[in-house]
Amino acid sequence: MNQEELIQQAKEIRQRAYTPYSKFPVGAALVTDDGTLFTGCNIENAAYPVTCCAERVAIFKAISEGHTKFKELAVVADTKRPVPPCGSCRQVMSEFFTPKMKIHTSNLHGDIRTMTMEELLPFSFGAMDLTHEDE
Repeated sequence: MNQEELIQQAKEIRQRAYTPYSKFPVGAALVTDDGTLFTGCNIENAAYPVTCCAERVAIFKAISEGHTKFKELAVVADTKRPVPPCGSCRQVMSEFFTPKMKIHTSNLHGDIRTMTMEELLPFSFGAMDLTHEDE
């Protein structure tokens, strides 16, 4: 699947977003190393902290289906610039994506910015930070 197709998948799933509060639908499309596609849209809740972003929905769907190796992700929203993932999504992404994995951010105007996970979240907190010096 090429970048344009991946972004199109993100645009399509965006239409299923549940956003009665923010009115800010977001779509994400994630491709695994074996070519399997997982999509996600943001799902809001009146208790805002339990809302789940599109990127995390796609990642969690893939993980729940046994996929742990990923190729690239696209995320789309109706923004002036290519939509940046929030901090919570970046942290989840850093848990499952390699530093060189491509992330395509886009908007409905066709603007695209592609970054690696490392560029998106430099100096990220990870599993290695949970070890003690004496281990």
